[in-house]
Amino acid sequence: MKYRSRTEIVAMILEAANGGSTKTKIMYKAFLSYNQLREYLSMLIENNLIEYLEGSPVYKTTEKGLMFLQKNNEIEGLLSVQTINPK
Repeated sequence: MKYRSRTEIVAMILEAANGGSTKTKIMYKAFLSYNQLREYLSMLIENNLIEYLEGSPVYKTTEKGLMFLQKNNEIEGLLSVQTINPK
């Protein structure tokens, strides 16, 4: 796997937690170690991008997190390099 930026990792975590997900599922979907996941979840909770649902082992992307994903996808779309097929 190629080197990923923090922004890419955050986006993967938020996508994985969209609708609610456990730590284990997020960890596997975002390709992170448990220690990496703990650090990122802590940072995301502090910034109100993800929330822990009390009484269940579930993390869920917040409205602010969904806005982050939307803006990130827009930026990626603007930056994507489109190849031109020579004829």
